[in-house]
Amino acid sequence: MFSVSMTVQPQVTLPLSHLLNILHPVKSSVGSSCKSRHRKQAPHAHLQHAQSKWNLQELGLSDLNKQQLDELGNRVVTCLKPHDTALPLDGQTSWRTSYLSTSSFFHNKHGFSPSTLRTSGPVFSKQQLSPLQTVCTELNHWPVLIQSRSFKTLRSKTRRVQSAFEHPADSETFPPSFMKGFLTRDKGLDVESLHSLLKNKNVPEGQQETFNRGFAEGFLKAQALTQRTQDSLRRTRLILLVLLLLGLCGISKIPFISVRFRTTSGLDSAVDPVQMKNVTFEHVKGVEEAKNELQEVVEFLKNPQKFTALGGKLPKGVLLIGPPGTGKTLLARAVAGEADVPFYYASGSEFDEMFVGVGASRIRNLFREAKANAPCVIFIDELDSVGGKRIESPMHPYSRQTINQLLAEMDGFKTNEGVIIIGATNFPEALDNALIRPGRFDMQVTVPKPDVKGRTEILNWYLKKIKVDPAIEAKVIARGTVGFSGADLENLVNQAALKAAVDGKDMVTMKELEFAKDKILMGPERRSAEIDSKNKQITAYHESGHAIVAYYTKDAMPINKATIMPRGPSLGHVSMLPENDRWSETCSQLLAQMDVSMGGRVAEEIMFGNENITTGASSDFDSATRIAQMMVTRYGMCDKLGVMTYSDMTEQSPHTQAAVEHEVRLLLKESYERAKALLKSHAKEHKTLADALLLYETLDAKEIQLVLEGKPLESR
Repeated sequence: MFSVSMTVQPQVTLPLSHLLNILHPVKSSVGSSCKSRHRKQAPHAHLQHAQSKWNLQELGLSDLNKQQLDELGNRVVTCLKPHDTALPLDGQTSWRTSYLSTSSFFHNKHGFSPSTLRTSGPVFSKQQLSPLQTVCTELNHWPVLIQSRSFKTLRSKTRRVQSAFEHPADSETFPPSFMKGFLTRDKGLDVESLHSLLKNKNVPEGQQETFNRGFAEGFLKAQALTQRTQDSLRRTRLILLVLLLLGLCGISKIPFISVRFRTTSGLDSAVDPVQMKNVTFEHVKGVEEAKNELQEVVEFLKNPQKFTALGGKLPKGVLLIGPPGTGKTLLARAVAGEADVPFYYASGSEFDEMFVGVGASRIRNLFREAKANAPCVIFIDELDSVGGKRIESPMHPYSRQTINQLLAEMDGFKTNEGVIIIGATNFPEALDNALIRPGRFDMQVTVPKPDVKGRTEILNWYLKKIKVDPAIEAKVIARGTVGFSGADLENLVNQAALKAAVDGKDMVTMKELEFAKDKILMGPERRSAEIDSKNKQITAYHESGHAIVAYYTKDAMPINKATIMPRGPSLGHVSMLPENDRWSETCSQLLAQMDVSMGGRVAEEIMFGNENITTGASSDFDSATRIAQMMVTRYGMCDKLGVMTYSDMTEQSPHTQAAVEHEVRLLLKESYERAKALLKSHAKEHKTLADALLLYETLDAKEIQLVLEGKPLESR
């Protein structure tokens, strides 16, 4: 640092390089005027001179004349001289040089030797001298050698700042206000700036304190907001980093971290085999034909040499077709249990994902594990979701990869010896033709709904698992559950057990089983419904009309129960119970069903008149109309239209449509007249049965028979 002390200005302290940069143009101009060197100034000389004046004013030296400035420059240079000896200028010093191509730094930088400075004449060079060199040249002094490495890359901020100080002509790097700010940095610049702001804005003195407080509060709030924003960003980055690390750990399957990102767990259930030793064909009831078909597969898995000795091959696939709840999955488990081989279970929906290639990869993994554990059974439930028909879709161009991989695994270049694929589906028509051809699914086994015998076996199987009354007749329940699957019968037994538990009984009786059956068929009872006596009377005559027509019609189904207790959407119901399963129906049986359907409306018309008929017969008319249309268009039971079928009436001519409609109307009208004639001939029985329903609400088949025969109900 260099200190300048004069009487005209207070003492200031600044770096020597700054002072030399300021004195350089002034001294140059003074020296030039003293030596009377009349040279033409460059265009930038005026700007340099203006900059010098401004810097002198900043330093408080503007009042000095030329002689005083000359003396000040001589002092500065004199202070730089060594006390006893001067440094030699011939380059033989204790300085060590590096990265030089000449004898000295000076020569390497400026292109000439320092000895040239001793000449009295001016020195010309292609490169401009530094300010200190210029001052020393004018004063005929050379106190020091300045080390410069401008040919080196400036790798630090400090060197860039020093380089800027050595080239003060660059006005963009350090403007004139920098020197003023540097010299007054200890004088409270921020406070003076705020004070000057108050003066410039003409803020009254009474509001200045409020202005200062508001400025401080705003600054603190802005600082707090910035801090919160930075904290939030920091937390977000930390959370994303943790999630990324956890995801990487899950992908790499590191054992000591249990959190893993997964798309689905279906692959694990497909790869891990299950032993089905506790499931055999004894657990499968009501599907004897299907069990017989699968018995061949079991024999092959148990003793394959028996078939291969004759040249036979193991069937590669068995397709189970049937409605839901008929026991397809149970049959597949029984096959694995009977053969005592590993059982691989997978659902068709577990293979497909939103990522391309995932389904095909899971198919490969499944068959690779199965081949390693052959002989085994692979069961794919809901096969239609993965083996559907292949279509060309621009929206899903890779949707066929999964089924293509399945086709290749089942019957591709490599054979699957000892691996049996069992598929189950409710929609066989949706499967791809290449999947169900021989060589892939060689066998197609139909698993239908059980008949009366099968339903009886299923009911007895499930009744063994609960406490029941020994007097229960499973066959009676089986007769009244036409169309029930094995799952429906299991639900019926469970509902009966729950009803017995609610009523506080220690065993299940026929009453609970009947209650459960009615609940499944007709819905739960609505005992809370408040029905007036008029509507209750109409309902009783309506339901008794159905019962009378069914009881006195030759080919009608036997009555099982009649009730006027509201269940579901209906106010009453008459259930019919066939003695045996009907595989086909005759024309007289269809006409009898139509007559029974018409009995409710006919009873209302006879008893209350045409003006008091209700909307309760809408479902009856739907059933009767559907039967009449099927007789005319599908069954060929119309003399006028013959045995021709009409699958789609919209494609027929208007004449044909009118003829079909006429025949349907004729069948319905004839059925209505037959029901009216029958009810008029049995008006007494009709009234007696209606009164019994109003009294007891529900009557079974035996009670209805006693009422119609005029006998009292001793049990009631």
